[in-house]
Amino acid sequence: MANTKSAKIANRKSIRRTEVNRARKSRIRTFLKKVETAVASGDHAEAMKALRTAQSEMNSGVTKNIIKKNTAARKISRLNARVKAIAGNKPVKTPTKKSA
Repeated sequence: MANTKSAKIANRKSIRRTEVNRARKSRIRTFLKKVETAVASGDHAEAMKALRTAQSEMNSGVTKNIIKKNTAARKISRLNARVKAIAGNKPVKTPTKKSA
């Protein structure tokens, strides 16, 4: 437990920031899922629309230090490749998790 006044204030501030950051991260995940569902349905126009909003959310998350720049770039790049693949009706490569 914090003893000094400044430590108590910092603790309250930390709790508030954690809640805000959690909400922002959740919002980013929601927009990413919208792109994934649009790609899965095969609707290119809807996927492009969802990708644009997801890119915007990811970039705002980067500026607010919610996610790292390279992580956002990697995710946007992979989503973009999948959206482009449904435009040309190429087989969409789904990401697989590597087992440890």
